[in-house]
Amino acid sequence: MNSQAQKTIEKANLSVDERWTEVRKQLDEARASYNQAGEMSGEEIKSALKKRAKLLAARSKDEGKGAGEKLDVVEFLLAHEKYAIELSCIREVYPYKDCTPIPCTPSFVLGVINVRSRILSVVDLKEFFELPKQKITENSRVIILASDDMEFGVLADELKGVNSIPSEKIQPSLPTLTGLRAQYLKGVTAGGLVILDGLRILQDKRIVVNLEVE
Repeated sequence: MNSQAQKTIEKANLSVDERWTEVRKQLDEARASYNQAGEMSGEEIKSALKKRAKLLAARSKDEGKGAGEKLDVVEFLLAHEKYAIELSCIREVYPYKDCTPIPCTPSFVLGVINVRSRILSVVDLKEFFELPKQKITENSRVIILASDDMEFGVLADELKGVNSIPSEKIQPSLPTLTGLRAQYLKGVTAGGLVILDGLRILQDKRIVVNLEVE
């Protein structure tokens, strides 16, 4: 038996827990790589989540439990509160730097940035949601949202990572969540994670402003 065949057999004999440990290690390496580079592409995020989903499905099958639907999200902080937006609406995450203010725009529009020759506006959701202001730090990131006909960034105080949340863990709302945030709400978790509706943010004319001035 050649060495390649032996490796294939050894890999096939790995238990689900062992494979889960292996993928956890790969995810940790991906996160470490992200922290060093300061940015993460949508494809890198999707790849990490895909690996995680496969192992979760395998574990669920071995335990005899059906795997329910999950929502893939990117988690981040706004004014020390935990928020998330579904991965399907995110193109990439980029460091907040070299933002050029634009005159005659609402206060929640921070300006524009150049992301690999694409000029994108950046929106401060804290200002839009009337949350406490926070200083820009080295941890600040721009989460770039995109649809077929719209693309812009939203400022995050800090990126917390990617996650897959079971649909049954997402509640419709909280009594304490009112005002504009409630209008853009997709759901909340028992742990206090507020999941925003990325598609609605991309389509809402109150956020999507015309940056052209006469």
